[in-house]
Amino acid sequence: MKVLVTGGAGFIGANFVHQTVRERPDAEVTVLDALTYAGDRGSLAAVADRVTLVEGSITDAALVERLVGESDLVVHFAAESHNDNSLADPSPFVQTNLVGTFTLLEAVRKHGVRFHHISTDEVYGDLELDDPAKFTPSTPYNPSSPYSSTKAGSDLLVRAWVRSFGVQATISNCSNNYGPFQHVEKFIPRQITNLIDGIRPKLYGAGLNVRDWIHVEDHNTAVWAIVEKGRIGETYLIGADGEKNNLEVVQTLLEIFGRDPGDFEHVGDRPGHDLRYAIDATKLRDELGWAPRYTDFRSGLEATVEWYRANEAWWRPAKAAVEAKYAAQGQ
Repeated sequence: MKVLVTGGAGFIGANFVHQTVRERPDAEVTVLDALTYAGDRGSLAAVADRVTLVEGSITDAALVERLVGESDLVVHFAAESHNDNSLADPSPFVQTNLVGTFTLLEAVRKHGVRFHHISTDEVYGDLELDDPAKFTPSTPYNPSSPYSSTKAGSDLLVRAWVRSFGVQATISNCSNNYGPFQHVEKFIPRQITNLIDGIRPKLYGAGLNVRDWIHVEDHNTAVWAIVEKGRIGETYLIGADGEKNNLEVVQTLLEIFGRDPGDFEHVGDRPGHDLRYAIDATKLRDELGWAPRYTDFRSGLEATVEWYRANEAWWRPAKAAVEAKYAAQGQ
């Protein structure tokens, strides 16, 4: 099988590539990545001899058509994904998430290639903190930010291309990921790298916002389950029942580092900060027989901390610039 992975030098995509190379030796993997600040060749260094890396944009129609035409499967991770960045400048999110997805859909339509689209639970908006409900595939879309609204738009494009043109596609909406190769601008790696440097973690507002955390390895096993067994045109929600508020995450990390659980700093909250995300993955579990491996959040965090300790050369070059940007924003 010839697999084209868009965004395969980014966080979740790079982990998908590593997992695919490790577990599917018959797969020929090509990565298409624009290598923006969020994509890193170093994330693929260990599998460089097994992977073809093409630097380019998913909005480049000629390049996309050529690569898709050489593939049996496209797994589409490429996206602008940082909420804070989308609030500062929405334009790259429109280009990558909407125009890029359209460009890929036109190519897979022309060549009849199987397509899987990676999306986010943020397309559903947020839930009240005391609401027992969880997101399901039938939850109405209600995005809050330029990031989540462009991801919602890309999901709707995929659905339309399935219905109007018979594109062989599936969609997955996943909860918040953590694990190796995540950029230090993101919440968990930012706190881990601060603690490694002896800096107090930073907590948005009161820290009561809830996210449904899943280890990136579990996300990617679910993606393969959907690719191999999912029904065309269907949406599957990926989650591991990992609801934790931001305060709990910071306190757990402080405990892992042997620090006082109250030793953190409050910073200004993000505008329009969603309250709570929660995934109901019943359809994925019952229909496709998937189950997460990392069911204990603390042990998953401990493994992630060890990865960042052991891979300082990977994250260190970006750390100072990220902290300078947050400092300028009062965060």
